Amino acid sequence: MNGIKHIADTFDQLHSQGRAALMPYFTMGYPDLDEGFSILEAIANAGADLIELGIPFSDPLADGPTIQRSTHVALEGGMTVQHCLVLTGQLRERGVTQPLLLMGYYNPILAYGIPRFVADAAAAGADGFIVPDLPPEEAGEMQTACEQHGLALVYLLAPTTPPERTAYLAGQTSGFLYLVSLTGVTGARQSLAADLDAFVSRVRKRATTPLAV
Repeated sequence: MNGIKHIADTFDQLHSQGRAALMPYFTMGYPDLDEGFSILEAIANAGADLIELGIPFSDPLADGPTIQRSTHVALEGGMTVQHCLVLTGQLRERGVTQPLLLMGYYNPILAYGIPRFVADAAAAGADGFIVPDLPPEEAGEMQTACEQHGLALVYLLAPTTPPERTAYLAGQTSGFLYLVSLTGVTGARQSLAADLDAFVSRVRKRATTPLAV
């Protein structure tokens, strides 16, 4: 199935049910390949609507200690981009039907080779990509490859983004637009930002795609 359509159909179904999407993130290969695969299957069976498959990277600058540690453990265990693609395909073979989004930093993708990476991800059953450190101005080659294979390339939007930039990112993203709920790195918080509702409402006026937070 076309990845963009798969994602759109999922959000349409959720909208008709009057509920938001549950989209967990999990680092592939943590704590090891076998147990990580079992955890991802459990996430799918427990009711996730979409799943972010984290590609381990040695320098996850946007992430806090939890994801930093999980990526370090996965890399120490031998996890590679190739293994991530194989794992994605195995999830499909085991009957996981939810949209699967490969989430990771640009360097490993660039090292793998962008057209090859997108083609292999499509063949494995991925629906799209979230690349936190890839702005649309530098994403031409990956955007072209994604369009060729019908896969989503999701962009992130910070709370500090000005209106003109918001409109631009909303027009460039596919699948959905990912809103960063708080400034700083990822990690657990005691509460969400007080102005999150206002942030979502502000972006919704400019975006036609679904919004994820």
